[in-house]
Formats: sequence, structure tokens, C-alpha cells
Amino acid sequence: MGRTRHRLMVVTATFALLGVGLSGLAVASSSAATTSVAPMVPAAVFGTTHHPSFYWSGYVITTTGGGVTDVQGSWHAPGVAAACPSSARNAGFFVGIDGATSSTTLEEIGTATNCQSGSPQYYAWYEVAPVRAGTFSLSIKAGDAIHAEIQFSKASKLFTLSLKDTTSGKHVTQYVADPGALRVSAEWITEISSTSTRLTDFGSVTFTNASATIHGHSHSISGFSNQALTMLKASTTTKMAVPSALSNGGKTFKVTWKSAGP
Repeated sequence: MGRTRHRLMVVTATFALLGVGLSGLAVASSSAATTSVAPMVPAAVFGTTHHPSFYWSGYVITTTGGGVTDVQGSWHAPGVAAACPSSARNAGFFVGIDGATSSTTLEEIGTATNCQSGSPQYYAWYEVAPVRAGTFSLSIKAGDAIHAEIQFSKASKLFTLSLKDTTSGKHVTQYVADPGALRVSAEWITEISSTSTRLTDFGSVTFTNASATIHGHSHSISGFSNQALTMLKASTTTKMAVPSALSNGGKTFKVTWKSAGP
């Protein structure tokens, strides 16, 4: 998709939101990751109710500082449900820590379903802001079964971000030290990169096996106080992506595309 140019434009905006310049971004040197930064961006800091959102649709759990040590979930990488238009569109699907309430730190890993110059693009990416971001040299196809997990070691202050394509049997892992991470929320999210970007028509995506470990307790989403987020077009009540109610013991929910947005 002219990917280098698009990626740099989006990430410049991303780190501007965080107050971090590209010159200060340490790109991962792991052989599993490329040297280009990820095109997905952190969500805006939500209001006190965390609902609605101009960037996210899915579920969020918030807690007190330093509580989250693991978040994981599965989904099938959504295909583009309609023909890609000539204009760029994007959609990200991820599990994450911190992005819901912190404007300074976040940890995310997932897949993207984008349109660029009329063609669909699929890939895996991660972000640990403000430390590192990158895409993985892992081939992702529409419909591939994905499992993603982020673990935090209190002893080493090290995040382990892993993603497995269970369809192909291939997996990638990224290790990032971020001792300043707040670890105050866990997330299972469908994302758009900015309020000026249109959302890829992905049809729907179903998150399964969704769980977190918070203050030493491991449960599904419904085992904690949680908040559903509906993605709205900026400054309007137009719905872009809507989550379903939790099911299967709080481990499963669906996000359905409604409109492309701005």
C-alpha cells in the first residue's frame, strides 16, 4: 500500500498524541520484527465512563496501578467484506494493556485489515508506547485463526508480546522492557487509527478465549468489572462498530462493522 509512506504518516500522528517524536522511537531489533513502525495507533484517552469511543469498539477492564500482568484472546483475522475503495481504510484487532486510561503508556499486539489503493492488506503488529512499535514478518491471510497474549514479569519488568497464527502454525514473540508501564487496564479491541481515517468494512470479528490476570486473579472478561465500548464517528452519534454482549462465560463477544465513519 505504499506502506512505508502511510506507516510513517500515521505513526507520526500517533506519537504526536503521546508527545513522543519519531526520533525518540526505538524500533525493535528482534529478527521476528521488521524495522518499520506499526500503523496502528493508541486510542484517545476516554472520558470517565469509557463510553463511547471515537477509536475503539470492544471491552475494557480498568483497575488500580500495577494490577494487570496478563491479557489474551483469539479471533479470526477478518477479511475485507466489500471491495476495497481507492481511498485508504484501516482496522486493527488486538489485545492490550494500559491504552484505555493512560495517555503515556500502552502495550498492544494484534492484526490489521487495511485497504490501500484499492487492495486489501493483512499483517501482524505490536506497540509498546512510548518505547517500541513494529510489524512482524509473519504472513497473515483473511480467515486465519489468531491467538495473542501479553504477559508482564514483575521480576524483570519485561513484557512478552506473542502472537500465533494457529492456521499456519507460525508464531512471533517480542520482548520489551518498560518499567514505567502503569498496567491499569486490559483491553480486547477493534480499532481505527484516527478520527480522520475511515474504518475498513470487515463485516464482523468474534473475540474468543478472552481472559486477563489482574492482581493475581485470572478470569474471563465477565469475571471483572468491565465496560463495553461502541465506536462512533467523531463528534456524532453515528455508530461505526458495535460490540455484542458477552457470552460463553464472558470469554466471547462479537464486534460488527456499521459504517466507515468520517
